[in-house]
Amino acid sequence: MGLLTILTVGIYRFWARTRLRRWYWSALRPGGFPLEYTGTPLEKFLGFLVAVVILAFYIGVINLVLIFLSFSLLSAPGAAYLLTILGVIPLWFFAAYRAQRYLLARTRWMGLRFGLEPGAWGYALRACFHWFLTLLTLGIWHPRLRYALARYRHNRTFFGTQRMEQGGNRTMLYPAFVHVMIGGFLTLGAIYETAPELGPFFAALESEDFSSFEASSPSWRLFYIAIPWLIFGLVYYGVEGRKLLINTLSVGETGFDIRPRIGKVLWISISGNLARYGAVTALAMVASLLLIGGALTQGLTMEEVSEGDPETLFRAVTQDLPGWLSTAVVVVFYFLIFLMWNVLTHVFLTMPTWRHYAETLNLTGTPHLATIDQRARDESREAGGFAEALDVGAAI
Repeated sequence: MGLLTILTVGIYRFWARTRLRRWYWSALRPGGFPLEYTGTPLEKFLGFLVAVVILAFYIGVINLVLIFLSFSLLSAPGAAYLLTILGVIPLWFFAAYRAQRYLLARTRWMGLRFGLEPGAWGYALRACFHWFLTLLTLGIWHPRLRYALARYRHNRTFFGTQRMEQGGNRTMLYPAFVHVMIGGFLTLGAIYETAPELGPFFAALESEDFSSFEASSPSWRLFYIAIPWLIFGLVYYGVEGRKLLINTLSVGETGFDIRPRIGKVLWISISGNLARYGAVTALAMVASLLLIGGALTQGLTMEEVSEGDPETLFRAVTQDLPGWLSTAVVVVFYFLIFLMWNVLTHVFLTMPTWRHYAETLNLTGTPHLATIDQRARDESREAGGFAEALDVGAAI
């Protein structure tokens, strides 16, 4: 019964994500022509099962060996856990590349298929190398990381039989990164200046008595400038960096001209997050009222309800239900929370952002597209599996 439930939920999950992908793609119309998505839920589900078996072997067998060696040599499991996490990082990048390969292989525009050459391990090694340098330089290397990975992917991407080419140079994203560096250095400076005051701050936070703590010193006021500047810098870097990468990308003689507005994307981010968290808060309040109402009908007093934690109240509400029905209620609530969060994210953030990018995108040299021929279909069916198992955003 449990296996049948897992299979049913899994198949429905991939069916829903495939339908959502097709709806998204049809809403995006570069040059006036909609994108088409031809992936199937069964392909993604079978790939997911294959990936889970491989990951189960890695997590089960290799992690067991690492823990044994860690206990034998160091008498503690900490090193094994660290090595396990580090070992998953290349698999995450490997999954991201294969997810994009599967996505492009199942996407068509004007009837022509996209494609991506094999190269997942090369992408994973480059990503690990550049991220190591990024961490070593406190983020200053990130524009070079972003360009290097985009160039590796784009230069292996095909539209029909025409290979794409990423132009530009390794340092072209640094002008867009200036605000991130300023905001980051201001934040680090504020942390350094307020470090001596953090002890009294946490003590006041624990005692809930801020009468003896003064948070209006110049060092704390620096956060009021640093944090907003850093947030604006991250949004600006994301939008302007994508603009530079797309505008220097070409498909033969066809180029791209995209002009997203920073203010528009910033407004979508702020209003979308406010709407998303507001909707979740409202749902949580409704669920709390239903829980309190159910607890009162079970004979609990208001004092017991106010003093009890949510777990106790939930147990009191479901105590007369059969075990299988209580389990079903928990499963429904679990999936409802995650589904609602994903739905709200797509409604308030993902789709408005994509729509804005699509509306500001123009193509140049379009007569060249008529000379591009169809490419053979990539029959690889397991590419989306690792992406779903490691949750790298392959569904959307």
